[in-house]
Amino acid sequence: MTTRGVLYLHSAPRALCPHVEWAVGGVLDTRVSLDWTRQPAAPGSWRAELSWQGEAATASRLASALRGWQLLRFEVTAEPGAGCEGERYSSTPELGIFHAVTGIHGDILIPEDRLRSALLRARMGEGPLEAEISRLLGKPWDDELEPFRHAGEGAPVRWLHQVV
Repeated sequence: MTTRGVLYLHSAPRALCPHVEWAVGGVLDTRVSLDWTRQPAAPGSWRAELSWQGEAATASRLASALRGWQLLRFEVTAEPGAGCEGERYSSTPELGIFHAVTGIHGDILIPEDRLRSALLRARMGEGPLEAEISRLLGKPWDDELEPFRHAGEGAPVRWLHQVV
């Protein structure tokens, strides 16, 4: 089963860029050389985008390979395909990683157990239900990444296909 998606590297310090390329190349099983451009939303940092095609698990493997790098902001998306839902991963140094399952139209699908847990946390006084749902939808990550997304509009995108 294959799918395709996009890796958005919103900001990385210059010294981290070759390491990111190496990690992404390891997941895609090919040499990766990204077209890095300056990220105006964070002076001194760089951004790149990569469209990819590969196995259904590629998005999670990319997110895992990049997870925890303290100065890296990124998103990975995977389109839904036959027999699998889509996915979205977002990561920021301040918030860590966010994962959501997405439907055919790109909307976030929240599993029943996560909704029940949010209701329980709200009932227990851990926060208002609106804040719990906002977190399930990834709003804190969207809020933090939005300036970086806009700064990248019009940037070139490269296609890479995973060798299967």
